[in-house]
Amino acid sequence: MLRHLIATLILFTSTGLHAAELIHHNSEALEPLNFPFSEAVQVGDTLYLAGQLGNVPGTPNLVPGGVEAQTRQTLTNIQATLERFGSDLQHVAKCTLFLQDIKDWPAVNKVYQEFFSKPFPARSALAASGLALGAAVEIECIAVVK
Repeated sequence: MLRHLIATLILFTSTGLHAAELIHHNSEALEPLNFPFSEAVQVGDTLYLAGQLGNVPGTPNLVPGGVEAQTRQTLTNIQATLERFGSDLQHVAKCTLFLQDIKDWPAVNKVYQEFFSKPFPARSALAASGLALGAAVEIECIAVVK
């Protein structure tokens, strides 16, 4: 019995079982904005992006032009964030979309398909009031690092 216990302990300690390391990513452009969250967190080969808005990069200013312009800028920001931290749009596994007004669904979908094509990432979408900066749309993604 003691031999089995020792063998089991050796097996588990030699396989390198340990807690996954979290790597917090932030770009220099966002540091002056002093947001209380990481731009992305990497666990193993998985990259979790914070919700992105249609803001001009490095500023808290939303792009003008309404929901389509904000969605396009949001996805452009996501694309840049993914590439900065070792991934790209083709490696996105899941997106969650937050819409200030669910009636904007068709306009958001139109722009979304400019960035993603079949096979599409898994996706959830919901209406949410009070998005940061008064945004019309916020999108967060989970991706695989290349």
